[in-house]
Formats: sequence, structure tokens, C-alpha cells
Amino acid sequence: MTPVRVLAVASEVYPIVKTGGLADVAGALPIALKAHGVEMRTLMPGYPDVMRLLGGADEIRRWPDYFGGPGRLLAGSHGGLDLFVLDVPHLYARPGNPYVTTEGFDWPDNGVRFAALSRVAADIGHGLIPAFVPDIVHAHDWQAGLAPAYLHYDGGARPGTVMTIHNMAYQGKFAPQLADAIGLPLDASFDVHGLEYFGGISFLKAGLQLADRITTVSPTYAREIQSDEGGMGLGGLLRERADVLSGILNGIDISVWNPQTDPHIAYRFSAEELSFRSANKAALQQRLGLDPRPDALLLGVISRLSWQKGLDLLLEAMPIVLGEGMQLALLGSGDADLQDRYQRAARVDQGRIAAVIGYDEALAHLIQAGSDALLVPSRFEPCGLTQLCALRYGAVPIVSRVGGLADTVSEPATGFTFGPVSSENLSAALRRASFAFHDKAAWRQLQLTGLATDVSWRHRAGEYVALYRSLMASRRP
Repeated sequence: MTPVRVLAVASEVYPIVKTGGLADVAGALPIALKAHGVEMRTLMPGYPDVMRLLGGADEIRRWPDYFGGPGRLLAGSHGGLDLFVLDVPHLYARPGNPYVTTEGFDWPDNGVRFAALSRVAADIGHGLIPAFVPDIVHAHDWQAGLAPAYLHYDGGARPGTVMTIHNMAYQGKFAPQLADAIGLPLDASFDVHGLEYFGGISFLKAGLQLADRITTVSPTYAREIQSDEGGMGLGGLLRERADVLSGILNGIDISVWNPQTDPHIAYRFSAEELSFRSANKAALQQRLGLDPRPDALLLGVISRLSWQKGLDLLLEAMPIVLGEGMQLALLGSGDADLQDRYQRAARVDQGRIAAVIGYDEALAHLIQAGSDALLVPSRFEPCGLTQLCALRYGAVPIVSRVGGLADTVSEPATGFTFGPVSSENLSAALRRASFAFHDKAAWRQLQLTGLATDVSWRHRAGEYVALYRSLMASRRP
């Protein structure tokens, strides 16, 4: 069978740089695709963490002036990933979060920073690296959305292009004058069939308009984003392009998320040793200062604290949590108001509520292994990964019936679902979970069914391979 070469373009890749689920997918999918004969190399920016980890990378191209300063293209590998790194210090050599300043504001030159990433992706697509000429350029989210646009407006022969939406809420919107500064033909591109978006330009819109194929991270989300509400201004475009839009569920890296080998948890276990989860629950309670109560339904939350994630609804449902004798272990950061409210709740109800603001990978693993249930009350959720990890670890998911949550958790088989999304319906789901938790046989069956669910990339990767091959076949003369 003809081999497939794919250039993936992503602004973050686990385990090198991570702010969200995009990094997890960008890190796990290339490794899963190797088993299917796909050679995928991932292009990412040369942030400080990236440069530290790839100290021995090979320089394959140098520019005296790349978008306003010297730049290099490097090739290296890390953790089984084959990488190209765009090292442009004046764009990427900045501390902290890849997208925002230490004060929490977007970097003012984000348009240029990620246009530069897309530009070199298009150049690789055109043959910049003779040893690796891709059949497909696969762009992830708005930060890579201009890669299909550059390839389109460059003209001539080009690889096929795929645009994956991880979250419609982030669209990469900028003033129209940016087009000239980043080398796109404003006269040709600034219209409804190009970059133009409500008087400005949108990197995401450009990718959705000009890529050959569009994917998103669950079948239900693929349907939701074709609506006016779910599409967030781009529903009409996605309805027009419905014939090239598909939803492919995310998986998780089951070598990283494996309760039998996980170095971050207190006691390793399997489906045959499920009783050993209790040691992780006790360790989690001790670490977070929760009362050592094995009989309390311990809810875990690992999430960005935002309106999207529905974490304000959980605060409204707190009387049910406390009234039913539950405990809450929360790990996350985000909106300052929600952070303050959870920290205040933890101070008022010490021993029953714990809130850790920030992100701690080891604690995230312990929450999955030690909590009885994992709560994801999102108002919209493209796929969600924490509920997949929960199934893998025997933490029963309690989720809203939206997007990928609806595709991966079902009641009564593997968890508890609720919709429409409201504090009242969340409260009702919590009551059902509390009732089931005290029926040990029923709860154990929920856990065992979850543990038996395939949450890996094995089948999902095959769907991407089929997509790539279909696109390549459609482009043959």
C-alpha cells in the first residue's frame, strides 16, 4: 500500500508544551498513526521549553529575516515524535503560556506569530525539505489555519489539506491590515470566500473555507457546529461545506493513562484489582486535606474554570453536593471570579471541598485514580478527554449531554448524563449518582463497563488514515 506522508501543524504538543486538549491530540495521534503506515512529522513553534528539549536538533534552513527577525527551521525528535521546529526568537522566545502575557492578555503580535508558523508549513508542503514532501498538510485549530490559505493562494501544485477544529470558540480574529503584513493577497483573499470575517480576518475561518477536508473531534460536535449557535458565526459556512466535514472522536494515550503502570498514583490497579482504588482515594483525601471518609462520594474535577465548562453550574449545585454528603476535589484555573469562588468554598467547607488552582499533571492522575466520579458539566464540549481518562481509571463520569461527552458516556451503562445543561439537571444527575454509589454492586458494574471501553487511538487513527487516503485519491489526475 502506498505510504502516506503527513505534515501536522500545531501550536502545542504534549509532552513538550500543553495548555489544553489540542496538545494531547497533537502528541498522541502521530504515534498512533505509525501502526497504520503513516509518516507524520509535526511542525511547532520554538518556544523556550521546546528549544531546551531539542537542544541537539539539526538546522535544516536559516533565514536572515523571517517575519521581522532571524529564524531557523530545525528537525529533531522527542518522546517518539518526529518534529520540525520553527525557531524565530523574536516571535517565540517568551516565558509562560504560548498565547498570553503573564498578565493574561493575548500577545499583541499573535497574528504574525502564527502566520509565520503557517507560512513555513505551506513552504514545506511545496517541497522546502526535499527529504520530506508531504502528501497532506494537517492544520490544527486557528493557530495553523492559514496553512491551507497560503497553499491555496500560492497557486500551482500542492498537497491536500485538512483542517481540524478543536474548539470553535477560538477563531484567531485580527484586523484586515494584517493580511499584507503576513504576505497574503488582500485584494484576492479579503472576501466572504476567503479570509474576511465580519470586517476583519479570521485564521480559523480561512482554514475552514479553503482546506480540502474539515474534521472535528466528535460526531456530535460536527453536527452541533453546523447550527447558528454552535457554529459561533461560522455555522453557515460549515453547512455549505458539510460534504467535506466529519467528526472523528479523540482517543487518549493509554500508555500515559494506564492505572496498571501509572507512576503518579498511590496504588496501581486493574479491573481485576478494583478494590485497590480505595488506597488512591485515601491518598487523594490526605493530599488535599479532605476528611478521610471512604463512604463519601468523592467528585473529581480537572478543568479550565470557565463558563464553557459549566463550572458556575457546579457552584449553584453545591447544596446538593454538601447535602448528599459528597466531597469535591477540583484542579483547574481560568476565570478569576470562578477561582475566587471555589477557593472561598474550600475555606468555608474544609474537609469536604478542596480547590487547587493551577495545573499539576501528577495530581490530575491521582484525581482520576482516587475520585469515585469525574464531573464534566460543560455547556459545549468538542470532545473532552478527562471523561475518557475517567473511564480508563474507574472513575464514573457525570457529564452533560453535548458534543463528545454525549458520544463517549451513556447512562446507565458507563455513567450519568444530563441535558439541557442547567444547574437543576446537573443536581438531578448528582442525586442519581449518589443513589447508585451506595449500591456497591451497581457502582462496581459501572466501573467495570467503563474500564472495558476502548478509549485508545487504535480505531480513531484508522479513521484519519481513511480520510487521508480518500483525499489523496480525489486529488490524483
